[in-house]
Amino acid sequence: MIPSLSEALAERGFDTLTDVQKAVTAPELAGADLLVSAQTGSGKTVGFGLAIAPTLMGEENRMGPPAAPLALVVAPTRELALQVQRELVWLYARTGAKVVSCIGGMDARDERRALDRGAHIVVGTPGRLRDHITRGALDLSDIRAVVLDEADEMLDLGFREDLEFMLGAAPAGRRTLLFSATVPPAIAELAKAYQRDAVRVTTLSRGSQHADIAYKAVQVTAADAEHAIINLLRYHDAPTAIVFANTRAAVSRLAARFANRGLSAVSLSGELSQDERSHALQAMRDGRARVCVATDVAARGIDLPNLDLVIHADLPSNTEALLHRSGRTGRAGRKGISALIVPDKLAKKAGRLLKWAKIEAEWILAPTPEEILALDETRLLADPIWEAAPSEAEAAFAARLLAERSPELVAAACLRLYRAGLSAPEELNAPAAPGARPERPPFGPSVWFELSVGRDRRAEPRWLLPLVCRAGNLERSQIE
Repeated sequence: MIPSLSEALAERGFDTLTDVQKAVTAPELAGADLLVSAQTGSGKTVGFGLAIAPTLMGEENRMGPPAAPLALVVAPTRELALQVQRELVWLYARTGAKVVSCIGGMDARDERRALDRGAHIVVGTPGRLRDHITRGALDLSDIRAVVLDEADEMLDLGFREDLEFMLGAAPAGRRTLLFSATVPPAIAELAKAYQRDAVRVTTLSRGSQHADIAYKAVQVTAADAEHAIINLLRYHDAPTAIVFANTRAAVSRLAARFANRGLSAVSLSGELSQDERSHALQAMRDGRARVCVATDVAARGIDLPNLDLVIHADLPSNTEALLHRSGRTGRAGRKGISALIVPDKLAKKAGRLLKWAKIEAEWILAPTPEEILALDETRLLADPIWEAAPSEAEAAFAARLLAERSPELVAAACLRLYRAGLSAPEELNAPAAPGARPERPPFGPSVWFELSVGRDRRAEPRWLLPLVCRAGNLERSQIE
């Protein structure tokens, strides 16, 4: 490994490489095109940064002066592209490499000026990169390596034409590294057309994508779905949590609901500007917010620190969405929880979704207020603040407080003050048991009758029902 990169890894505390990093940097793969499948959160950004380094630098320890870019990294979303840029900046810091981003939603004029000043690595989103190439601002003539990150997502988002344009414009002798969580036929065709004898690399094994994620199916009544989310957030008290909804309207509603309940939350949806999205993510990263409410598209590729809890407020539309959402947690060896909110009527649909995804989930009820309040007490007693010796001023105040108030009152006030900054848990109704049906009264006395009209004669309930009522001497309220 190039010494300057080794030093950067050591500075970041990398004792060993992850499986995907070891696989793509294997000596026998140096110079080869790669088609890589790896678990989300496995460190693949650092992996391809290490893999392309010999291609860009040869035996040198530092880069030459910046000119036309040597590497192009393409990512599906703005957030992922910015995340990749940040990773490559620290990884290549000691090499003198200049890493420039070209991202939709940012000022294109600033990007053109940065490209004019020269760059070693360009990271961007497909549409913006193609625009710079078409306008002559981005010169691909010296490109030695192209990396397509999350290629399956880029195809899902409709970027196939842009990708083919860029790959066709890059020199034929460049390396092409294609990273994709899955390899559907469209990815296989792309690899066949634009890679040269690509080596297939996979670090996925059966069940490995679920190993660090505990799946919970939380059965609730339809009216208690949002209450259950609040109780889950309170119960787990995760440093960072993300709540997925299927529509922008649902995101806005949930974010407002959480804010009203005193939960520090931000929202991510397609209607936000790039600045608004960046500010929301920064609030999560620096701890000013602990809950992110997002749609699937808005959350593609984001990596939030200490994300221990994913909640699906709405059931995902398919298994890919379920795995993508859940993959935001359980990253890089950390344990995580993925909780699906399952209203009674959607229990069978949720079961099928989990079965198709080959996931064994634990079916549970949402935490009750009693369980949450009991956990509050446990957390308060376990707080490290009890171990700290009081200062002289604190000891004097403690003596004064105990002289004026009994220990029981002091302890109770301590608990009340602790809970004052927390959202009150919600009371929940008991959901139906999985697969249970409401009991019906026994079928009473009945009379069979038939009508001589049907759909072919445009029979409609609105005029058939009065006929039935008159013939059977029934009231409308007696018909269900």
